[in-house]
Amino acid sequence: MKKKKKKNISSPFHNIIIRFVQVKKMREEYGKLEKGEMSIWECCEVLNNIVDDSDPDLDEPQIMHLLQTAEAIRKDYPNEDWLHLTALIHDLGKILIHPNFGGLPQWAVVGDTYPVGCGFSETIVHHKHFKENPDYKNPEYNTKFGVYSEGCGLNNVMMTWGHDDYMYLVAKENGTTLPSAGLFIIRYHSFYPLHKCDAYKYLMNEEDRENLKWLNIFNKYDLYSKSKVPIKVEEVKPYYESLIKKYFPAKLKW
Repeated sequence: MKKKKKKNISSPFHNIIIRFVQVKKMREEYGKLEKGEMSIWECCEVLNNIVDDSDPDLDEPQIMHLLQTAEAIRKDYPNEDWLHLTALIHDLGKILIHPNFGGLPQWAVVGDTYPVGCGFSETIVHHKHFKENPDYKNPEYNTKFGVYSEGCGLNNVMMTWGHDDYMYLVAKENGTTLPSAGLFIIRYHSFYPLHKCDAYKYLMNEEDRENLKWLNIFNKYDLYSKSKVPIKVEEVKPYYESLIKKYFPAKLKW
């Protein structure tokens, strides 16, 4: 597989203004899931009209990236149907860019994610700009553990807002039956300080460590180019619709 040259559009501005209280506010606002109702597959189709400036596959529809990732994993892990579906839906939170679902700027939706409420790791892109962030000087937030404790579990940690956390909330609040590893992949697949640099591992619990193994497997497929032969959507659609039916309700609140 050929490595993607993913463009990092993370903004220094993001590091300056993103604060613990603001992330909490965004989670509360979008966690209400009042933007609309649609099925998983309908969301895939809407996402096709959105261009992710960080995506190296700009010449391909979004659904093609999702299906190529899912199909590559399906080939190598045929018995893990939950992982196939997780690959299909992992980027659906990018719907936040759409005017009907928030119309957020791309820097607030895509790019690397990291914890807030504790010290900023030097492995975070544009780290030097945190010095202009009020949380950097706040003694409640600027220590190693901040408002957290060692081994508290990532589920208890506030992450920067973006498509990862939004899709996690959508899946969780709509009662998905995906295993915890699937939700972990959705929520942390852009948490590069963790899975590329081993940062923040002191916040993880045993379940996180087990789920990280699956995230590392997933990233090998998400971060590498797939075959240039396009997936025949209508041929694979029935399979993924059967998985959607298995793990999700027919309509989801977004």
